[in-house]
Amino acid sequence: MKIKERVCSIGLLFWIGLLIAPQGWAQPTPEVKRPSIIHAFAVDKGYYGDIWKIYLEAEDPDGQMLKIACNVNQPGYGLYPTDWIYLKPGFQKHFKGYIQWNTFSSKARYLFDGTQITLKVSVIDKAGNESNEVIFPFTFESGVRGFSSLPAPFDQGGNPRLGYISIDLINPSVKSVD
Repeated sequence: MKIKERVCSIGLLFWIGLLIAPQGWAQPTPEVKRPSIIHAFAVDKGYYGDIWKIYLEAEDPDGQMLKIACNVNQPGYGLYPTDWIYLKPGFQKHFKGYIQWNTFSSKARYLFDGTQITLKVSVIDKAGNESNEVIFPFTFESGVRGFSSLPAPFDQGGNPRLGYISIDLINPSVKSVD
C-alpha cells in the first residue's frame, strides 16, 4: 500500500508542477500592433450621381499600412464584393485624406430617393492585421444641400485623395442590360 500511496503522491505533485511551471516557461508573445482609424467623417445624404468623399485619418505604429477595405451593403441587393484601395508608400505610417466615390453607376441607371447604403471602411497592414471598422450610412435624396465646413482635423486643408472606390451600385428593381 505504501508504494501505491507514494506513486499517487508523486503523480499528484507532477501534475501540480505541470500546471504551475508553464507560466514561468512561457515565452512572451509579441503584442499585435494593428493600424487604427483615429478620425473619420462623411456626409450621410446626397444626390444619386454625386461625388461622395469619405475623410479618414489613420496611423500604424509599425508603418505597415497597405490598403483600405471598402464594403458596401445595400438593402434589397445585399453585400457587394470588397473594394481595395492600395496606399502609396508615403501613407503607410500615417495618413489624413479622403477616398472618393463617384456614386453614378451605369449598372443602376438610377436610384430612387430614399435608397440607403452602408459603407464599412477599415485599414489592413502588410501582416494582414485589420484596424477598427468605421461605418458610414448614406441615403440618396434630391434637394439635399452640401455641408458648409469639415470637422476637425479635416478642416485644416491639405486632405489628399487616397484613392477611388470602384463599386457600381445596382438598382434591384431594374433588370440588368449587361
